[in-house]
Amino acid sequence: MPKLYFSKILFSQLKDDNSKNSEKKKTKNVGKDQKGCVQSIVENSDSPLAKPSKSCNEKQTLPQSLEKLLADKCGLAAFRAFLRSEFSEENIEFWMACEDYKKDTSPANLSSKAKEIYEEFVQSQAQKEINIDHHTRESIKKAIQEPSLSCFDEAQKQVFSLMENDSCSRFLKSEIYLNHANTPKT
Repeated sequence: MPKLYFSKILFSQLKDDNSKNSEKKKTKNVGKDQKGCVQSIVENSDSPLAKPSKSCNEKQTLPQSLEKLLADKCGLAAFRAFLRSEFSEENIEFWMACEDYKKDTSPANLSSKAKEIYEEFVQSQAQKEINIDHHTRESIKKAIQEPSLSCFDEAQKQVFSLMENDSCSRFLKSEIYLNHANTPKT
């Protein structure tokens, strides 16, 4: 039963992630790749977070540093699934939203995206409030009045540090990571 519940939540989130992106073609491919990785993790295990993706067989081990994990599509999908299982997915979602935000060069889009990110992750009592210090939160509140590509940089660094020092070390010891690392080559 937990496997089915986890599966529904996971695929619902991936579907939502894909529908929000403006780069439709690129996003569809990335979303399908992530969905494939995570689907395989969920479907091929006794535990909801146990096995690696069949589509990731060419990479038998996931990267061990957070920076490399985030750059690897299957590593990112596995790490997101792990964070979701720990109820701390807001961290990776915020980090990804910031990366997407920095790719947009349209001043008109920056304002609306900055407001969305602030309301979803930064403001006090936000639905997916991230754990950052008060000074950074207030700086962002002021910065989004006239947003720049760097207005979330300090918060993104804090969240990255939190994931790197806390979540990533637990992920590297997790069943999902260890099973992926022990997958035989096909």
